[in-house]
Amino acid sequence: MLRNLFKITTGLTQTVLLSFCASTLVLAHGFGPLPTSLKGAPVPEVPGLLDGPDPIIINKDKAIILGKALFWDMSVGSDGVACATCHFHAGADRRTKNQLAPIGRNSALPKEFSMGKNGTPHGPNYTLTRNSFPFFDRENPSEEFSPVIYNSDDVASSAGTFGGAHRDVSWFQTMEDSCDRSVDPVFHVGAKGTRKIEPRNTPTVINAVFNFRNFWDGRANNIFNGSSPWGDRDPNAGVWIRNANGTVSKERLQLINSSLASQSVGPPLDNFEMSCENRTFSDLGRKLLFRRPLEHQHVHWNDSVLGDLAFSSEGQLKKGLNTRYIQLVMEAFNPKYWSYNRRGAFGAPAASSQTHGLPYSQVEANFAMFFGLALQMYQSTLISDDSPFDRSAVNAVGTPIDLSLSAQRGMDLFREGHCSLCHTGPTFTNAAVATNGILQKLNPLAFGNESFRVSTTVVVTLQNANAGAMFHDVGFSATGVTPNENDPGLGGIDPFGNPLSFTDQYIQLLAGNENAVVDPYVSDVRPCDMDIPMALNINTPHVFKFTHVDGIQQQTQDTDGCFLPDGIYIPTVATALAELQKPNRRRFLSAAKGSFKVPTLRNVELTGPYMHNGGMATLEQVIEFYTRGGNFPVPAVEFAKVFNQPFLNLPQQREDILNFLKSLTDDRVRYEQAPFDHPELFIPHGHAGDNQIIADSSWLSEALAADEVLHIPAVGAEGLDQPVLPFEDYLE
Repeated sequence: MLRNLFKITTGLTQTVLLSFCASTLVLAHGFGPLPTSLKGAPVPEVPGLLDGPDPIIINKDKAIILGKALFWDMSVGSDGVACATCHFHAGADRRTKNQLAPIGRNSALPKEFSMGKNGTPHGPNYTLTRNSFPFFDRENPSEEFSPVIYNSDDVASSAGTFGGAHRDVSWFQTMEDSCDRSVDPVFHVGAKGTRKIEPRNTPTVINAVFNFRNFWDGRANNIFNGSSPWGDRDPNAGVWIRNANGTVSKERLQLINSSLASQSVGPPLDNFEMSCENRTFSDLGRKLLFRRPLEHQHVHWNDSVLGDLAFSSEGQLKKGLNTRYIQLVMEAFNPKYWSYNRRGAFGAPAASSQTHGLPYSQVEANFAMFFGLALQMYQSTLISDDSPFDRSAVNAVGTPIDLSLSAQRGMDLFREGHCSLCHTGPTFTNAAVATNGILQKLNPLAFGNESFRVSTTVVVTLQNANAGAMFHDVGFSATGVTPNENDPGLGGIDPFGNPLSFTDQYIQLLAGNENAVVDPYVSDVRPCDMDIPMALNINTPHVFKFTHVDGIQQQTQDTDGCFLPDGIYIPTVATALAELQKPNRRRFLSAAKGSFKVPTLRNVELTGPYMHNGGMATLEQVIEFYTRGGNFPVPAVEFAKVFNQPFLNLPQQREDILNFLKSLTDDRVRYEQAPFDHPELFIPHGHAGDNQIIADSSWLSEALAADEVLHIPAVGAEGLDQPVLPFEDYLE
């Protein structure tokens, strides 16, 4: 299926890519793939979404309007939280108060907060300072074996909802849902409940459309099923369709390259991020459909997407849009998804609700699909491809000559330090599997020379520092930021008991367990496309690879265009099963546990704090982390990508790399110019008081702490007069 994806997308985007490929360099020097401009790079196509005889979306512009309104609307959350609440600053979150969670995403560990560096306790409603970072510190932060002077298990992330048990929604006006709210056992100061904090740092949504999977652990599936983040894994997923004979039926949906839609339908029902517990998307549809979008927020008269519908006029800001959500749905989507008028086939809320159990309508029942695809359409416009790096001319060896000499040297160091092995291609991440693969199929020299191939498969074998060869999900890496027990990352499982990792499924497939494959891309993996072979066509034993001594066979797929013609061998099913039963095996190892999605480096100057735990406030701290070779020796750390690099101790070299990284900042993002302009937003930024005492109660409940609010004014297409700043500049 993955190879078919490349064939489909290559054909659809080949014309767009002519200018990109014509400028691709063939004489690049140095080590590692060559960084390239994002201008002209393809956004992976979604067959059937906008094209074909019966497309899902019939008006792209209206879908983008719908998506932007929903993304920024505070009525989407159960208590005033919008999607943008955690993505308002260069697509990420720069809040500093009440932003700490304990441990990470591991429910088996005690949820206890760490002590601060000065001996004061962290915890809910704590205000982060410069001295709070980094969360792991050595006496000499650039030396691998320097004494550890501080180690915090906390996570710097994003404040979301108070939570509570969902009861009902209001059809009109009221922003908050009706919920039975109580004090959370972890997130409270004294007897007052505080907003809960996600256990992973918030990544930017800008350029996220290029990611094959989203979320740090990849659980936002490449395939959107119309109902949930889980793609084909979810047995209950589907959308309701009005048939030609006037009946309705629930059918499976399978939209490839739609990870953003999969990601979008997660947070609105998450009782840490946006929702009271057990709310459904049908409830959210009932709440929003007959409202005016952004009815509680100013919309700029010159908003690049929403301006024509805004009530605002030049010089006078007003709230909301001159339409209703249901009207936008009807204008944007195929009528077969919303035009069935009878109720009864789609379930109903509890009889105790304000609507007394009124059954859902088709348009309410399909609201997850409308929501996910509209947000995907909007976020697909958030492409940052106009940084100084993108605008620079390049010389014959790929050096961006319009950058400073320091930034040019920094790009060489970026490659020599192996950074580009993970931060690959025009998006600066190998998580952009489809885009990188398309570019390379159209031009084998797209990333400098033929030896720097990017993976066109979702599973590869790579050299591990401690255990030899391990299977590895493309776009995910273990760098040793935190111990594996704090957060398994890609090594986690979904609600149906399946591994998140493609690698873990592939190992089972080799062992003959075809039922373990829940993502169709796994079956399409060709061993001959991997970086190193898993088996050798020899008659002598090998420590890390299978040979004829063990029992091997040729791959079952075709071998056209193989990257490694000698890599066509795999163990027999019997050999694979025997290997899996070994308690201390050194072959057939998975690098999933402790691996996380490789983030983009575009606009990285503005998207701190960094890493999946938010444990670094500055790019200097990130460079120190890689200089010393990571924090913890987790088993899946790859030798070629994370290793001690003492040459980066030199001040000039650090300055050079920093200057190169800063050349990736797009001024449209820095000044919130179109397409990065936005409506007004009110964001909870901690609570009245501090981490010791709460000064006031919330109007929602006497048991909850009163919010302090960060006001983000509406911005039009022309952007701000003053730039947004790096995260560290907001710290005390």
